[in-house]
Amino acid sequence: MKVLVATDKPFAKVAVEGIKQIVEDAGYELALLEKYTSENELYAAVADVDAMIVRSDKVTKEVVDHAKKLKIVVRAGAGYDNLDLPACTAKGIVAMNTPGQNSNAVAELAAGMMVFMARNQFNPGTGSELLGKNVGIHAYGNVGKLVAKIAKGFGMNIYAFDPFVKKETMEAEGVIVCNSVEELYSKCHYISLHIPATEQTKKSIGYDLLSKMPKGGTVVNTARKEVINEEELVKVLEERADLKYASDIAAGNHAELVEKFGLRVFATSKKMGAETSEANVNAGLASANQIVKFLKTGDTTFQVNK
Repeated sequence: MKVLVATDKPFAKVAVEGIKQIVEDAGYELALLEKYTSENELYAAVADVDAMIVRSDKVTKEVVDHAKKLKIVVRAGAGYDNLDLPACTAKGIVAMNTPGQNSNAVAELAAGMMVFMARNQFNPGTGSELLGKNVGIHAYGNVGKLVAKIAKGFGMNIYAFDPFVKKETMEAEGVIVCNSVEELYSKCHYISLHIPATEQTKKSIGYDLLSKMPKGGTVVNTARKEVINEEELVKVLEERADLKYASDIAAGNHAELVEKFGLRVFATSKKMGAETSEANVNAGLASANQIVKFLKTGDTTFQVNK
């Protein structure tokens, strides 16, 4: 059995060494494709592998077609929109992610962005404090729970909306549960976005929701840029000079946003929610362990294309 680690942006050396040990201790061969510059290199590398680990690398239908022996692909991270799930399913390939491995890194970034925006991106001028403000967690999953925990340390009031998490679970953790997404946005000075980009959620955060936020509202998006209706974001920021938007994924119209709204908007130069050495290692090792469990026992715990 051969396992390929295909990473345009490589894992840290310690992560690669850990992956190698896990794979080889299981009796499998490890192949590395790092910093590749063309799809043809990827096509050649996947031709004879049984399993594959990627980061943000795109596993397209073309990649799947070239991977004649591929049984499993694992995206080292929570999001998996870089995997063509229908193509994997059609070929009987199990697709997985590694939920929870980079959650703390993303949560800390979200909290940092709240402070950053509250204090005028650390520019001179009177800012505001987080103490006593309401923060709304939009999707109370692994990251959302950690954001809530950090926000409690700031003395914030924690609200959440997630129809897939039991109300009793959230309330037991000191969270005020909202019955609708509209209620969440209308009550919270800060919104921390953690929803995935699906057909139901794409462009779902727009004028109607954002305009409901209290005065001085700030949206922090460490999820996916696709969930924001960028045209409507411009409209609401034009009408509400008190609103702010910070994102770990630059909007398609980011240059326009900066030109029009200055310090009221911010985006990292590249997605960096999981860009910590700890998250890098955790996700890589989890990927290798999941592949070994699948190949040895058929375990599909983290399969996303069921």
